[in-house]
Amino acid sequence: MKILKTLIVVCLLSLMSCKAQKKADKITQKPNILWIIAEDLSPFMGCYGDSINSGHTPIIDKLASNGVLFKRAYATAPVCSAARSALITGVMQTTIGTQNHRSSRYTNGEIVPEALRILLPDGIKTIPELMKDAGYFTFNSGKDDYNFHYDRTVLYDVGSADDYKAGMNGWQGNFAKDYMTVDNYVWNSRPDKSQPWFGQVQIMGGKKDAKYVRDGEKLAINDVPLPPYFPNIPSQRIAWTEHYNANRGSDVRVKHILDKLKADGELENTIIFFFSDHGSNSSLRHKQFCYEGGMHVPLIVNGKHPVLKAGAIRHDLVSLLDISATTLAMGGVELPPHIDGQDLFGKSYAAQKFVIGARDRCDYTIDRIRTVVSKDFRYIKNYFPDRPMLQAGYRDNKPIVKDFKKLHKEGKLTAYQELHWFGIRPEEELYDLKADPHQINNLALNKSHLKILETHRKALQDWIKKTDDQGQYPEASIQLKATYDMWKNRSRFKNAKVNPEYNQFKNQ
Repeated sequence: MKILKTLIVVCLLSLMSCKAQKKADKITQKPNILWIIAEDLSPFMGCYGDSINSGHTPIIDKLASNGVLFKRAYATAPVCSAARSALITGVMQTTIGTQNHRSSRYTNGEIVPEALRILLPDGIKTIPELMKDAGYFTFNSGKDDYNFHYDRTVLYDVGSADDYKAGMNGWQGNFAKDYMTVDNYVWNSRPDKSQPWFGQVQIMGGKKDAKYVRDGEKLAINDVPLPPYFPNIPSQRIAWTEHYNANRGSDVRVKHILDKLKADGELENTIIFFFSDHGSNSSLRHKQFCYEGGMHVPLIVNGKHPVLKAGAIRHDLVSLLDISATTLAMGGVELPPHIDGQDLFGKSYAAQKFVIGARDRCDYTIDRIRTVVSKDFRYIKNYFPDRPMLQAGYRDNKPIVKDFKKLHKEGKLTAYQELHWFGIRPEEELYDLKADPHQINNLALNKSHLKILETHRKALQDWIKKTDDQGQYPEASIQLKATYDMWKNRSRFKNAKVNPEYNQFKNQ
C-alpha cells in the first residue's frame, strides 16, 4: 500500500511537472508574425473615424479594438517599390539607393545584366533573412517589388524563382493569383509545424478589393463627396468612391485570412501587422505624391504578447520602418545598427518629432519630392517645381487624367485646380493639418509661420546630410536608358511630352 501511494505521488508530481513544462514552453515559444499588406490603401475605415465607412469595416475595426491602433503611421514613399524596399530592409530607400521606382528589374523573363543591378550595401540583410537566422520559416504570398538585386530563395523558404513570375512589377507569386483562395496561405507548408513562421500575405487593397464588397454595401458614385482639389465630374467621383469601396472589400479579405489562421490552429500564437504600403492608387494626388493622401497609412498590431494592450490607441508619429524593427524585436532578433526604425513597444522607444518621406522617379516620370510631417504640420520640398503635377505619367490613359486635361483645355477648372495641377509648383509647401486637412492653403509664404517653416526645412536639410540622401544625385545614365527601353514602345510614353533626361536615347 505504501509503495502504491508513493507511485501515485510520483505520477502526480510528474504530471504537474509536464504541465508546468508545457506552460513554460508556451510562454517561451516564439510567436508567428504575419504582415497583411494591403496595396495602395488609405485608412478610410471606421476605426480611423471615417463616417462613411463607419460600421462597414467591422473585421478591421475589431482587429484594432482587440489590438493596438496607430493613428499616425506613414509610408517612407508614396509608391510601392520604394516603400517596400525600405520595409524589407528596415533602411530608408534613399539611404541604400533603392528610391527610384522599378529599378534593378527583370524584364521579359530575362535576368537584369550585372551592370544594371542595384546591390544592397555590405552588411545589410533583409528582414526575412534575419528572421531565418533566428529560426523562422519565411514566406511571401504575393509580390516582392524590391528595387535591388537578390536571390529570392535566400529570403523565403517557400516560393523559389521557379514559382514566381518575373517582370516589371517585380517577383509576382503564383500563390497570389486568386486572392480569395484559402489554399494560397502557405504557413502549413513548413515541414516542422512547431517552427515559428514569419510571412507576408498581400491583398489588393485600393487596386482591386472593391470587388469583394459585401452584398448590399457597395457605395454609389454620388455617395461620397469629393475633396476640393478634384473637379466634380463622373470619372473623379467613380475613382474616389472606388477607394471607399476598396476599404470595405479589404475588410472581407482580412476576414478570410483570419478565418484560415483560426481553422489551421495558427491564430492563437500569431502576431498580426495590418498596414498598407502607401495611400490610394485610384486617386490622383495620393499615390506618387507626398501629401497625407499618399503617405498616411493604416497600421494595426494585434496578437497575444505582453507588450500588446488590447484597445490601445497610439497618436505618436511612426514610420513603416518601425514595423521592420518591431518585427525583429518580437522575433527575438537583436536590432542591427543599420536599422532605421524603432521597436514600437521597446523600453528604449522614443516618440519622433518628425517623420521623413521621399518620392523620386516613378516609372518613367522623373521627379524629386521630400516631405516632413510633424504633430500639426506637413512640409513639402519640390525639387522640380517647373514640372507640373500632371506631367507625363503612367495614368495618362485613365479617364481621371484624360478628363482633367480636357477641363484644363476648356478652361473649366477652378483657379486652385488650374494652378495646382498645371501650374508651376511652389518650391516649398507648408500645411496646418488640423485647420486644413485637404492641404490647400500653403503657409510657406505666410510670415506668421516662418519659424515653423524654418524648423521643418532644417529638419529635412539635416536628414539629407546625415543620411546622404541618394536622391540628391542624378540617376545613372545606364539606369535611365533601361527605363527608357522598358517604356519606349508603349503609347502613353511615345505620345507624351516626357522628361528631357530621355532625349539622349531617342536616336540610339
